Amino acid sequence: MPTSFHRETLLRQLAATPAWDLIVIGGGATGLGVALDGLSRGYKTLLLEQADFAKGTSSRSTKLVHGGVRYLAQGDVGLVREALHERGLLLRNAPHLCHNQAFIIPNYTWWGGPFYTLGLKMYDLLAGRLSLGASTHLSRAETVRQLPGLRPAGLRGGVLYHDGQFDDARLAVNLAQTCIEGGGTVLNYFPVRGLLKDATGRVAGVRATDQETGRDYELKAKTVVNATGIFVDEIRQLDEPAAAPLVQPSQGVHLVLDQSFLPGAAALMIPHTDDGRVLFAVPWLGRVVLGTTDTPVPTACLEPRAQEAEIDFLLRTAAQYLTRAPTRADVRSIFVGLRPLAAATAGSTKTQEISRRHKIVASASGLITITGGKWTTYRRMGQDTIDQAIKLGQLPAAASQTEHLAIHGAGALAEKTASPTHLAAYGSDQPAILQLIAEMPALGAKLDAQFDFLQAEVVWAARHELARTVEDVLARRVRLLFLDAAAAVRAAPTVAALLARELGHGAAWQVRQVALFAELARGYQLVDSQGV
Repeated sequence: MPTSFHRETLLRQLAATPAWDLIVIGGGATGLGVALDGLSRGYKTLLLEQADFAKGTSSRSTKLVHGGVRYLAQGDVGLVREALHERGLLLRNAPHLCHNQAFIIPNYTWWGGPFYTLGLKMYDLLAGRLSLGASTHLSRAETVRQLPGLRPAGLRGGVLYHDGQFDDARLAVNLAQTCIEGGGTVLNYFPVRGLLKDATGRVAGVRATDQETGRDYELKAKTVVNATGIFVDEIRQLDEPAAAPLVQPSQGVHLVLDQSFLPGAAALMIPHTDDGRVLFAVPWLGRVVLGTTDTPVPTACLEPRAQEAEIDFLLRTAAQYLTRAPTRADVRSIFVGLRPLAAATAGSTKTQEISRRHKIVASASGLITITGGKWTTYRRMGQDTIDQAIKLGQLPAAASQTEHLAIHGAGALAEKTASPTHLAAYGSDQPAILQLIAEMPALGAKLDAQFDFLQAEVVWAARHELARTVEDVLARRVRLLFLDAAAAVRAAPTVAALLARELGHGAAWQVRQVALFAELARGYQLVDSQGV
């Protein structure tokens, strides 16, 4: 592999660059989109992330690449059209991670079929040439056939439509790799502590710390973009301590169940629940993701926790539609994401009514902040942010090249392989992982007997995917923590041993990593965390 993804190489690039065109703060969907767009235009680009890539909101989505059916119901046609366009581009640019997913809305009222069929035909039309397939009305029998596990009592039929599904954290990792291949420098575990300003008070760079070595850096740049999601106000206050909040955090809870609760290939979509949101039950990596909620929270944090009322709401609502009512004991993992919703300026404070459009603002000192938005529109958010920097005169004019830019892993496989099907998520990297196993057959062993994830994937994550900790691997490279928290805890010692060998750590580091991960995983284990 010609490109080096080693941290040591990236640090040498950092030391060798006296000034950058663009520094991006934040390694989630938004920051990676901004960095990639800047690199596509030829700007010398550095991205710094305080934790791991997609550690926060960007690894905790409902795993959908979608236009937003409920935004269409709210009349936001422009937002839906933009998102549907971006959905189509993402499925083309990262086909190894994103795929077409069928969704079914069950109808239990006489008017539900015609109403949702008409609305989804509009959804199809807005997608245009990038449509994933036409929506269709289903009979009662066909709805039950395609959604085994759905409660048949009172069912009149259904409406099938198409949206996208993806692996959010793996896409973030692949975007970081794409940035590096494009000549960028991206570093995780590198928090920004302050902003540099020139004699006129203009932002001229950042102060940051390599969390692994403790070394502090002063890094100069023409443009600094604050793309830290739910933490944008913390960075803005480094620039203007009295800055009014731009973000109102709202948390969404997801419960992960065995696929036996919804064993078919189609996903279930309930368009209106007790709290005014939609509810999804979506097959994902051999499990079913049930979500989500919409609960305002006062402050942002990296590890949000579900409230009891949210858990009860999801279980209660699922029980209304599934033949088997899930209980707390059925939850294999629980994860919570904080949405960086643009704060309401006036009127309603209901989070469902706060715009999901992204918002770009520039401070008097030139700090550019982008907030709002969602994974589906990450590319457009990056493009709009760089366009704004150009408009402000911070960067020389150049055209974005990301619309048709293939994401790392999207290259065609040289030949079909008989490897475990989950390795398809690595796309064109898959043969190299199989070569690792051929060279070291022990790496073909599973991390846990109940899952297909292999020891080779840990070695690959350390060598080529910038993984630094057990959590990085089990939460965001192989996703086991999000699928089955107890299984992830069982796998942690093996992962720690493999990482220690790759990264040059000793036995004490392994013990500490296993303990830290076990503590983290308790927050993902509903039964254990409640003492039931």
